[in-house]
Amino acid sequence: MTESQNSDRGLTAPSVARNRDPILAVLRRILPRAGTVLEIASGTGEHAVYFAAALPHLKWQPSDCEEQALSSIAAHRAASGLPNLLAPLTLDASSPEWTVERVDALVAINMVHISPWRATQGLMAGAGRVLTPGGVLYLYGAYKENGAHSAPSNEAFDSDLKRRNPEWGVRDLEEVTELARAHGLVLAERISMPANNLSLIFRR
Repeated sequence: MTESQNSDRGLTAPSVARNRDPILAVLRRILPRAGTVLEIASGTGEHAVYFAAALPHLKWQPSDCEEQALSSIAAHRAASGLPNLLAPLTLDASSPEWTVERVDALVAINMVHISPWRATQGLMAGAGRVLTPGGVLYLYGAYKENGAHSAPSNEAFDSDLKRRNPEWGVRDLEEVTELARAHGLVLAERISMPANNLSLIFRR
């Protein structure tokens, strides 16, 4: 993900403009009619603003573990003026304790492959703790299936991720699903998305 800095301290990522509408189409269908959505690893905060604006019936809670991201989210939030977009929380998905007790849905976009495996382990454990019964965990990104990449571009992407950080990488869908199951989450839907990405919908 390439990011640039705006004068108001809000970061921008070109990938957001490319994937936000296909993701929103899925979110409109799977998210509850009311409640709070916790977004893990919100990054620049652009997704948070876009989805909060499009889904005014939901409270959108962005979060991240990096100061630069938290500042960017806060800047985008201030510029938006959206009443249902909450102030960003400092939250490390890999931590055994989160600063959130209960939410109706969790969203993590392009997080699982751009973080150590322990972050995904923490994400699933956290989802098992904080999601209400019937709550939704939505993941978006690139995945291997049956140990194989879905396209040469994903294989090249995986190699680039591991070059940047040996703990990163495109994960195997079956491993992620098994980890989710261990924390009471069942894979309800697998949706093919543009650019060889997947939307994964888990339910508690």
